[in-house]
Amino acid sequence: MHGRYFRRLADAAFGDRAVVVELLVRRFRCLNGACTAVTFAEQIEGLTTPHARKTPLLRSVPPSIACMLAGRPGARLAALLGIRVAKDTLLHLLRTMPDRRVGPVRVLGVDNFALSKDDLYATILVDLEARRPVDVLPGRNAEPLAAWPAGHPEVEIICRDRAGAYTKGARTGAPQAVQVADGWRLWRNLAKDVAKTVGSHHTCIRFAFATSPTTELEMAGDRTQPFDPPHGTRDCLGRPRRLVARTRERYAAVQERLAQGKSLTAIGRDLRLDHSTIRRFARAANIDELLVKAVNRQSILDKYKPYLHQRWNEGCHDIPRLHRELRGLGFPGDIRTVRRYLRSSKEHDLPMTPRPPPRLRRVVRWIMTNPGRLPTGDAQELKEIQAACPHLDAAAGHVRDFASVLHNRRDDLLPDWMDRVLADDLPALHSLVTGHVGTRTQSSPACPAPGVRAR
Repeated sequence: MHGRYFRRLADAAFGDRAVVVELLVRRFRCLNGACTAVTFAEQIEGLTTPHARKTPLLRSVPPSIACMLAGRPGARLAALLGIRVAKDTLLHLLRTMPDRRVGPVRVLGVDNFALSKDDLYATILVDLEARRPVDVLPGRNAEPLAAWPAGHPEVEIICRDRAGAYTKGARTGAPQAVQVADGWRLWRNLAKDVAKTVGSHHTCIRFAFATSPTTELEMAGDRTQPFDPPHGTRDCLGRPRRLVARTRERYAAVQERLAQGKSLTAIGRDLRLDHSTIRRFARAANIDELLVKAVNRQSILDKYKPYLHQRWNEGCHDIPRLHRELRGLGFPGDIRTVRRYLRSSKEHDLPMTPRPPPRLRRVVRWIMTNPGRLPTGDAQELKEIQAACPHLDAAAGHVRDFASVLHNRRDDLLPDWMDRVLADDLPALHSLVTGHVGTRTQSSPACPAPGVRAR
């Protein structure tokens, strides 16, 4: 025996108290002169290992925390458990863990995610039956996806993102697999197309609500309800708003240059606008789709404009007094907001403010909601919108029919639904039908929501 020394090992906390195991260990000297170790310390089975500063119990906790929460969140939880560990240590533990072996994958899920939004993307593959990721592919192109299923001939179903690159990659790499789109993704795509339809027909909505002015009593009697500001393309005197006029000019300029065969980059240089702006104006089906965003800008004064117009037309042109009255109704702004709004009116009478139309998102939410679950007021306003616009009435009917197909898994009704959609003048919904949706629905044990076979 060469000597003894004290060894301290950190152990799992006891309640809110940190625990340290202190033990006296012996160091031995080898009697064999040819031995390279010369001296060595004894180890206690189940407690110590060479150079370890923590007990096996404590060493088993941080890897589990790292798997669940990774860096900073894991370090905060460990501190609450009485474990001192840095976030970088947890990340190091996570990286050193061996990847689990990927077994046979029968139902493969494919989707993309952003490593850096609008700049760098990757593709994640998930075993939908085991409910765990199996691989991450670079980019979101067809080639990496086509190479992966080629080494997994057992893949029978591919539940994928509906991007065209994934369609090509799945068809090339796994021609034997059935490609499906889950019900959530189809419903989300339908909501986007409904939003485009509502945007292109927002003029009909404004017309339907313009025939019924809001009175002072209606405004004062229901102050607790959420308010949608009046959306219009003109100011308080009926003149075109500057933003609306600029939007119309830009739309006309972009469409004119597109008709001449110019590229989006060339148009951006001519008009000195950002490429994303040019692309938005080029892809718009009509000017109304752009004006919905241009005129849907809220002001803290919007809620009080009906009362303000009424008092102005009654002959009260004292702006400080009007501001005091608005403050009594709950107006949070200062007098400059009121003065700036009435600056151009001078001695003219202001038109009665029409009943404010709902915003685009609210109309889309009403259409996408089960009619039986809509509040009475929302259902009545949606009914007025459908009566004023046959296109939106048809779109709402198609949404209800499609919801019935998905909910009841009536694959036999899908072809007839597609034919009815194509028969109506709804270009946005046409893209949903002709672009991706195929012939029948089907579901699998791994996907609780019904899927639709994709072309």
